[in-house]
Amino acid sequence: MGYDIRNAILNGKTSLGIEFGSTRIKAVLIGEDFSPIASGSFEWENSYVDLIWTYSLEDIWNGLQDCYQKMASEVKSRYGVPLQTIGAIGFSGMMHGYMVFNEAGEQLVPFRTWRNNITEQASKVLTEQFNFQIPQRWSIAHLYQAILNKEEHINQIDFLTTLAGYIHWKLTGQKVLGIGEASGVFPIDLATKKYNTNRIEIFNQLIKDKELSWRLENILPEVLVAGENGGVLTEEGARLLDSSGELKAGIPICPPEGDAGTGMVATNSIAERTGNVSAGTSVFAMVVLEKELSKVYAEIDLVTTPTGSLVAMAHSNNCTSDLNAWVGLFDEFAKALGQHIDKSQLYKTLYHLALQGDPDGGGLLAYGYLSGEHITHFEEGRPLFVRSSNSNFNLANFMRTHLFSSLGALKIGMDILLQQENAKLEKILGHGGFFKTEDVGQKIMAAALNVPVSVMESAGEGGAWGIALLASYMIAKEENETLDDYLTTKIFAEKVGKTILPDQKDVNGFDVFMQRYKQGLAIERAAVEYL
Repeated sequence: MGYDIRNAILNGKTSLGIEFGSTRIKAVLIGEDFSPIASGSFEWENSYVDLIWTYSLEDIWNGLQDCYQKMASEVKSRYGVPLQTIGAIGFSGMMHGYMVFNEAGEQLVPFRTWRNNITEQASKVLTEQFNFQIPQRWSIAHLYQAILNKEEHINQIDFLTTLAGYIHWKLTGQKVLGIGEASGVFPIDLATKKYNTNRIEIFNQLIKDKELSWRLENILPEVLVAGENGGVLTEEGARLLDSSGELKAGIPICPPEGDAGTGMVATNSIAERTGNVSAGTSVFAMVVLEKELSKVYAEIDLVTTPTGSLVAMAHSNNCTSDLNAWVGLFDEFAKALGQHIDKSQLYKTLYHLALQGDPDGGGLLAYGYLSGEHITHFEEGRPLFVRSSNSNFNLANFMRTHLFSSLGALKIGMDILLQQENAKLEKILGHGGFFKTEDVGQKIMAAALNVPVSVMESAGEGGAWGIALLASYMIAKEENETLDDYLTTKIFAEKVGKTILPDQKDVNGFDVFMQRYKQGLAIERAAVEYL
């Protein structure tokens, strides 16, 4: 590194990004060359309480403070100085969901995450009324479903936001969202870079007979684009973030963004014809469009980049959770034999075996639906593995089938985008746990989408790094410098990565698997009904 890191820390020439993922909260502090200089993380899991997937406020704040303290302790131990100031901070989180508060700032109902498929009625009505796809996980769908359900809290709502928006509000006092995050709350007007006012009025008319005490525009966060100032860290916010009391208030904070937006930034995928796919607990692919789609598709969401460009998103609620459970079972088996195998080595071994399997997975079938899956219209999930008497049942095919199944629902959405709408995608950038084992995730993804798949060396830093870059852009951009230019010339100019081209044999094998996957959905539906 060509600069004095200790001096950069002392003088606040750093940027901090903190992202709330579905299984981990991560803090990444970057220096003047945009490389990480310290990090900290906190493992957490959602809870299924009263038929709702949720995280408690206690877990949110404990996790935030824990990962921050680990990062700050690393700064002190490695560089010998306390972390008292930072150039800029950014917060990111799982998109969508439902967090509502009354006028006193009290939470009205437990946080309803993106994982809940409980808003089908609202989703259908709003999609029809807006002539715009409103998925079940979007905040506006949760709000309208609560109204349709006549839930007691709806008349007390003063503020509706997302997880990232909640953290930002508590640390700055500002009720704002970055436009990418806001585009998963309510449809955006691409011309004004604000919420679509026509659709807001449609919603207000839709609920007029409910005689509620609020109008929609008055309870939503303000929309900001990348580069705009989202406020500063207050004294109260500094204590909430850093319980040790060392961090000073007054630090600029960029607009909070969703994990989809930070994924685009972390992979430099915000220009037209670029795309990225984030694959972990869930999987979603983002393609920056050159033009609007010809019609509304239930399988395709329309959101925006952090700068407000139109993005098509194919999002599957389920990716590696069931696959991870099977790896855990193999881990138990090894331990029962007295063999303690490093978990990363176990993943590497099993994943590489998948590359030795039959191209189509040997006739095996699996559904990793730990939760509901909107693309294939399931409100609940039941992980399921099925084989026939004449399928080629071996470990390689077993692993290959589960890797294929992790992308099955995503494939259905992406086929609409790439084949029916002829969206142009020159390559896709991959990030997330699916790609941790070298080559395997890339090969499987390239087979599924039939496009080259690249993984940058920096992609492992994930969304926390992406939101740190957005924070740095806010304070360091030159006049009229776009985010695309900033990323391309200053961040990614010397970043290298590996690209894997689709192998036609694998592409054909995945297509055969998908025929089986679509035909077998009736089996999965029966499992949901009877198990």
